[in-house]
Amino acid sequence: MHPKKLLLLTLLGVSLACARDLPLEQIELPHGFEITIYSDNVPNARSMVLSPQGIVFVGTRRDGRVYALRDNNNDYRVDKVFTVASGLDMPNGVDFRQGALYVAENSRVIRFDDIENRLDSPPDPVVVNDSFPQDEHHGWKYMRFGPDDKLYVPVGAPCNICNPDNPVYATIMRMNADGSDLHVYAKGIRNTVGFDWHPKTNELWFTDNGRDWMGDNRPPDELNRAWKKGLHFGYPFWHGGDIPDPEYGELQPKDEFVPPVQGLGPHVAALGMLFYEGEQFPKEYQHQVLIAEHGSWNRTDKIGYRVMMVTLNGNKALEYKPFAQGWLQGEQAWGRPVDVIGLPDGSILVSDDRAGAIYRISYRE
Repeated sequence: MHPKKLLLLTLLGVSLACARDLPLEQIELPHGFEITIYSDNVPNARSMVLSPQGIVFVGTRRDGRVYALRDNNNDYRVDKVFTVASGLDMPNGVDFRQGALYVAENSRVIRFDDIENRLDSPPDPVVVNDSFPQDEHHGWKYMRFGPDDKLYVPVGAPCNICNPDNPVYATIMRMNADGSDLHVYAKGIRNTVGFDWHPKTNELWFTDNGRDWMGDNRPPDELNRAWKKGLHFGYPFWHGGDIPDPEYGELQPKDEFVPPVQGLGPHVAALGMLFYEGEQFPKEYQHQVLIAEHGSWNRTDKIGYRVMMVTLNGNKALEYKPFAQGWLQGEQAWGRPVDVIGLPDGSILVSDDRAGAIYRISYRE
């Protein structure tokens, strides 16, 4: 970019992510699909939720901000980005219920009432529950309301590998919308930053990040299914269903734990996931799982930086293959997918915290 143009954009307050072109021609998709920019001005874009009025709310991890994206003319290009909150503590998780935006910070869940009608003058947040641990290690949280109208909030392990005394660590917790009745729903989960409910069974499915420093090729990240409350998924004792931890594996037999439905790539940092329920994609995509892989940080050769698809037959995984890839070029990654959500027309949005962008992937016959 010409230095004078860059200076002008800086003086006008336009971010570099907005000013530069993103190389979407490098993204490989199945035949008939295309990717476009929904917004290229959402710094550190992480988890997303679509409100009833069609506003996309986006959390962040490092910026302390929550954004609202409005497409005024329904052309699938954001016309205005609002900052609806700032100065928060890793506000990664967002969800929407009865006109209120819920935000998961590091140690609390807060709520912004009537937010769709107050984008220019957001209200002060209401504290829903502030009893979560304050550890920053795996402290950023995903969050979703389930079909039971309960709010599910994970608490990651405060370490790479450890067996904490406090039973709330390495879990998915559940509570009422008002913050009451907070309890552990599932345990033995190192760090999940993405989950969804099966559209037919209403069972909770979630991704989980495997531990580090066991080599380049193990353990895998996981796609798991929690069909009832109280299940244990192995951490810190067993990884990927059948890999004993060097330190803790001898303490518990593996048949006490639920193995993953699908082992994902090692160190791919599998985050947001979505059961595709739209009608725009071909029939073979219906009710299949799309997973945003943020990408490895401590592997000799980088892996991830893509959106993957897990094809299911009932509760059995048949195939795990790339759906969208190209953010990683050789050993250089210009983007890192974080979350995947659906739009009413059947297309999907993918957030990217490295490029500060939201992409739309659609299908044309």
